[in-house]
Amino acid sequence: MKRVNAFERSVLVLATPTGRGWVDPGAQNTLEYLQRGDVATATIQYSYLPSHLSIIAEGDYGAENARALFETVYEHWTTLPETSRPKLYLHGLSLGSLNSDLSFDFYDIIDDPFHGALWSGPPYRSETWQAVTRSRELGSPAWLPTFRNGSVVRFMNQYQGLEMPYGEWGDFRIAFLQYGSDPITFFEPWSFFREPEWMQEPRAPDVSPELRWYPVVTMLQLLADLTIGNAPPGYGHSFSARHYLDAWAELIEPEDWTEAELEQLRGRVADSYP
Repeated sequence: MKRVNAFERSVLVLATPTGRGWVDPGAQNTLEYLQRGDVATATIQYSYLPSHLSIIAEGDYGAENARALFETVYEHWTTLPETSRPKLYLHGLSLGSLNSDLSFDFYDIIDDPFHGALWSGPPYRSETWQAVTRSRELGSPAWLPTFRNGSVVRFMNQYQGLEMPYGEWGDFRIAFLQYGSDPITFFEPWSFFREPEWMQEPRAPDVSPELRWYPVVTMLQLLADLTIGNAPPGYGHSFSARHYLDAWAELIEPEDWTEAELEQLRGRVADSYP
């Protein structure tokens, strides 16, 4: 990273990959466009297994790998002048989101926090995601929670961005990009005997109103969808580059972009990516 001058860029991203080491190009390329190339991304492959096998066979290894990368980079980043060092963000998709969340401890960074994180399709085991979803504001749905005044944590999906009707973004920001129809995020073992909250009204627009909860059966359906399910971009666990673009734009707030230019970029992204 020093050799390629990564710490001289305006934005530095630590991207934790999925089990097979994959990083979604829709997430990375849209950020490159927004930053006009003034961004560096670092990642390390830790497995060759699909995520659902990696989390079972070597569940701790991905988190240990993500933690080692974060601690090494963060230690050097904190020695750099605050006025000239890059903004530091974390990113992860699916299992990468879970391991990215586990890569740091708030108590270790509270004196000198990095700038934020974009986590997409967080697995149901993600501790931060679970805690924030449970503590959401009364009346906000489980599939798109509102957490306090939105100054630290915000959620978005394919129908609503990260903008909030009240509250301003703070200096430290966490954004979750999730779809209501994503079985990776909304699989719940206890749906074996209890209807999950995301199936209750009002439902996410991308969840069929015909879907019904049945003891045992629903959990098996979700488990099958989790392991072999497929969906077009913008649904399920397949994330659209357009939504990544909107997420990064709200999270990082890149300079020198007008709304007209962003809309033009959205059109180009839609033509080039799903």
